[in-house]
Amino acid sequence: MKNHQSANTHMVSTLTETERAIFYRKTYTHLAGAVLLFVVVETLFFQIPFVLNFALSLTEGYSWLIMLGAFLFITNYAERLALKSDDNTMHYLALLLYIVAEAFIFIPLIFIALSFTEDGSFNILNQAAIMTLSLFTGLSAIVLLTRKDFSFLKSILAVGFAIALGLIVAGILFGFNLGLLFSAVMVILASGSILYQTSNLVHKYKSNQYVAASLGLFASLMLLFWYILNIHVSD
Repeated sequence: MKNHQSANTHMVSTLTETERAIFYRKTYTHLAGAVLLFVVVETLFFQIPFVLNFALSLTEGYSWLIMLGAFLFITNYAERLALKSDDNTMHYLALLLYIVAEAFIFIPLIFIALSFTEDGSFNILNQAAIMTLSLFTGLSAIVLLTRKDFSFLKSILAVGFAIALGLIVAGILFGFNLGLLFSAVMVILASGSILYQTSNLVHKYKSNQYVAASLGLFASLMLLFWYILNIHVSD
């Protein structure tokens, strides 16, 4: 039993090509499942008037700041839960918690996107989703094919996201719109996060952390989708 557990906690970078392929397949299967579950939960939220109205009521002033703070707290908790534990049950719990939080905070933005079309079609959502998946696939392929280590991006991303968070809070407090340029910069930061998270997939994770790895990728994917969709609705 001890040998089996040890074999299951080898660093992915030390595994054979076949074992790495299995790890990648598990990770991206869970990522696809997370995206599908996000769509299901989002759809359910839009069918529950209380949840929909409550989320929309939190989009103004300090209420949005509180909502953002709660989301960041849940994000931090889920990521720590996924990375600090070797229990896959905890990894699944963290991923589920994060998916629900993402679905809730996306309600106002998706509501705006849907309101742009009189027939209620999903044109804007579809366009944003296609652009997001295309960019995500291209960036992931760069890392997986070259196996380049993008860990140097960690400090750059930390500074970038700290500045971005400060601007978001300032925008909420003082009532100014950050505009398309900010969203474009955030798309760049989200792209850097995808490179970083995919690099971690190759170099930093253990072979039993495929659920935790999928959470990191899902977080970066949804951040990219948020700002690409925001550009579409602001255009």
